[in-house]
Amino acid sequence: MGDGKKTPAAGEMLQGTLDMLILRTLVMGAAHGHTIAQVIEHTSEQALEVEQGSLYPALHRLEDRGLVSAKWGVSENNRRAKFYQLTAAGRRRLATETSRWRRMTRAIGLVLDEPRTGDANE
Repeated sequence: MGDGKKTPAAGEMLQGTLDMLILRTLVMGAAHGHTIAQVIEHTSEQALEVEQGSLYPALHRLEDRGLVSAKWGVSENNRRAKFYQLTAAGRRRLATETSRWRRMTRAIGLVLDEPRTGDANE
């Protein structure tokens, strides 16, 4: 995992992006931090590496904002773990941020795209 070839690492992602990815992961149901990181890494085809130093502060921030709730439970390894769950406010925030993200990435794509025939008359 730490081969240095994965970019960007979650620590290099914009804070709001990591928050959005965590919220999206929790749509599938409650999960503990290690599982959340694994899902993001797996779903991104290992392109995004989520480090604990970024993940847990983000989870605490989301909990403080009422976007996720947390309770202690037992992990699949029979260890005590904090499980995070998306709240109604978290679902609303995810919808808003996803829409904003799609508009932004579309706009950036338009700027980066090759000029279309007839577009560049100057």
